[in-house]
Amino acid sequence: MNNNKKKYNYGKCQVCGEQMQEKKINQDFWLKGKLVVIESVPAGVCPQCGEKIVKADVGRQLAKLIANLSHVSKRKTITVPVIKYAKEAA
Repeated sequence: MNNNKKKYNYGKCQVCGEQMQEKKINQDFWLKGKLVVIESVPAGVCPQCGEKIVKADVGRQLAKLIANLSHVSKRKTITVPVIKYAKEAA
């Protein structure tokens, strides 16, 4: 597969100034007390500090996906452990 599509330039990180790199990330949202994860979101990720940003059109698409969550018929689910913070364990 030949992928000649030019990558988007996310610019410099607003936190540390390092050049952002395009990657696919899993973006999580808490909605009404429930965790929702959207996989394979194209984003700019800072290799230095980990800051993440998305382009405006990607942000709009994420908002649409979240707004239409109840209409998604085939949702993948995962189980995650929940650990309560305890000062003694830290």
